[in-house]
Amino acid sequence: MQNLPLLFVMSCLPFLLWGQRPGANPLNKGNAVLVKLSYAAHMPGGDLETRFGNNFSFGAGADLITAKGNWLFGFDYAYLFGGNVKEDVLASLRTPEGAIIGNNRGYADITLRERGFYAGAHIGKLIGIGLPNPRSGIRVTVGAGLLQHKIRIQDDPASRVPQLDENYKKGYDRLSNGLAFTEFIGYQVMSMDKRVNFYAGFEFTQGFTLSRRDFNFDTRAKDETERTDLLFGIRVGWIIPIYFGREAGEVYY
Repeated sequence: MQNLPLLFVMSCLPFLLWGQRPGANPLNKGNAVLVKLSYAAHMPGGDLETRFGNNFSFGAGADLITAKGNWLFGFDYAYLFGGNVKEDVLASLRTPEGAIIGNNRGYADITLRERGFYAGAHIGKLIGIGLPNPRSGIRVTVGAGLLQHKIRIQDDPASRVPQLDENYKKGYDRLSNGLAFTEFIGYQVMSMDKRVNFYAGFEFTQGFTLSRRDFNFDTRAKDETERTDLLFGIRVGWIIPIYFGREAGEVYY
């Protein structure tokens, strides 16, 4: 993990050089809408680390980048998922051997998964670093929104567990959400010939969440803990730019 930043920069270097190729495209300027699709890998921190392990996310969003100053205004949605749940919310249903018995008197294969999302808005700036391409440089954004996460209880289709019917799962899933802040710093490329448009960098999220369930069946109490949930990771995204010409009605893809 100590060499991760260096490996990240080295892996992006060929794409950064490609994005600065000569042959300027006059459409790579002016106001533009940037439609984005992205993928990220995160490590948890704070209270989130006691409940979940590493997770991943698919993201989508859009930015407006201004003609003057390369300012960014946008919104993002990221679907969070993971397979490492550290908190065994079903411990009260297990036998001394650790199994859960279904209604067919056999062992039920119940799997716990992490699910959640982040949705929010951000502002930022694309900072040029002296390259010929005005739309490639350091991308910095800060934003705020809603972070939500829960434990998904995945049923065994061959062995039903009555205690985990849909109405009862809410008593075990630890649904939590709250205000969150997120920061991103990385590199963005919008090449002169429009063949390469992407961004990649480091993402940090701080969520201040609360349980949204009135009662947890396993603890027989309401969870009123004020949580600080942290995520640290790398996000890589693909950009579809939509340029707006100076004359009304001119739109370039």
